[in-house]
Amino acid sequence: MHLCFVKIAVVGSGYVGLVSGTCFAESGNTVYCVDIDEKKVDALKNGQITIYEPGLEVLFKRNLKQNRLRFTTSLEEVINEVEIVFLALPTPPGEDGSADLKYVLGVADQLGRIMKDYKVIVDKSTVPVGTADKVKVAIAKNYKGDFDVVSNPEFLREGVAVDDFMKPDRVVIGCSSQRAEDTMRRLYAPFVRQGNPIIFMDEKSAELTKYAANSFLAMKISFMNEIARVCEKFDADVDKVRLGIGTDSRIGKRFIFPGIGYGGSCFPKDVQALVRSSDQVDYDFKILKAVEEVNHDQKTILMPKIKNFFGNMNGKKIAIWGLAFKPNTDDIREAPARYMIRALLDEGATISAYDPEAMDNIRDVIGDKIHYAKDMYAALQNADALLIVTEWAAFRNPNFDKMVEAMNQRVIFDGRNVFDLDQMDKLGFYYASIGRTTII
Repeated sequence: MHLCFVKIAVVGSGYVGLVSGTCFAESGNTVYCVDIDEKKVDALKNGQITIYEPGLEVLFKRNLKQNRLRFTTSLEEVINEVEIVFLALPTPPGEDGSADLKYVLGVADQLGRIMKDYKVIVDKSTVPVGTADKVKVAIAKNYKGDFDVVSNPEFLREGVAVDDFMKPDRVVIGCSSQRAEDTMRRLYAPFVRQGNPIIFMDEKSAELTKYAANSFLAMKISFMNEIARVCEKFDADVDKVRLGIGTDSRIGKRFIFPGIGYGGSCFPKDVQALVRSSDQVDYDFKILKAVEEVNHDQKTILMPKIKNFFGNMNGKKIAIWGLAFKPNTDDIREAPARYMIRALLDEGATISAYDPEAMDNIRDVIGDKIHYAKDMYAALQNADALLIVTEWAAFRNPNFDKMVEAMNQRVIFDGRNVFDLDQMDKLGFYYASIGRTTII
């Protein structure tokens, strides 16, 4: 296969767009990242990365310096320079949970007005089944030449997104023409040199693949959280159950850790969108509706335990470790911490919180309703209890002597099962976790 660099436009410089654009540039392509946010574009041009993602900043600065990664607010200025246009735009859930396509279709309409020759238009955003057809219609209203619309869903895990992009398990591409297939195969060839597959299929199947993958993983999480609830009823240990089923190769070890629910930008939105899309074709997706319900309840599953311990919580100080929806990201979208903070404040508690990366984002949402500590131990000062919400590595091996010294009493509510039960017992903590015996 003849390989050469490709000129690409990536419309949207959010999480998916910036990671994708940077990684495409790292493989030798020239990438124009387009965004309507002038402040963001100026910051990126000046080398200020706008998201936190381990490993991304090094690649970003290297490719910016080498002029392979460029930023602009004008799609019209770059459209005739590029061969491929990626749409990495928000698809926020509407009031009914369905994906809102106004940004995707708005850019498609703009493309139809400014294109002058053949392009491959790639839906990188997570979009409902049938979106590729809608994009084709929107472009064709004003552009009568040849073009192809491709569905190329992303499978990036926040915290390890660079590795996921550079060494993908698989690349899924939905397209209808040989020309588009050849273009996409050439683009992705450097990323699959170890033999991982590029899987070609029709556009609708590719669109559904993304929703199916995320919904299945969300289902595993909610299933394990229900097993944890059953374990507590029987006085069984969910950690032992997890090991017992995770060693079965048919099930696997990943996504079966119990906790206080999943969050982030993908699982909640994608489960909702698949449920609503199924409703639109008169299919009642019962399993996923249960997944949603379980996850909603799970985010505050520790509140009854906290209220039972304290009785009246008015004036009690709760320290929170972790605000991001998972470690190694600053993303707080649908983060369980937000639900716990709201519930604790409603009960009259005061909160001192610490997170290595997400505190500014939480402050932007809830302001000064809580105290933001300078470090994990400062959050514990005069606290009546510690609540662990995000399993950052730094929280796994703390200085327990410093903790005891700072806190009013030895009380921990652990939403991520970070600590060992025997260790908590020896240290004299009241320790309540998920699906395990409470140490009193």
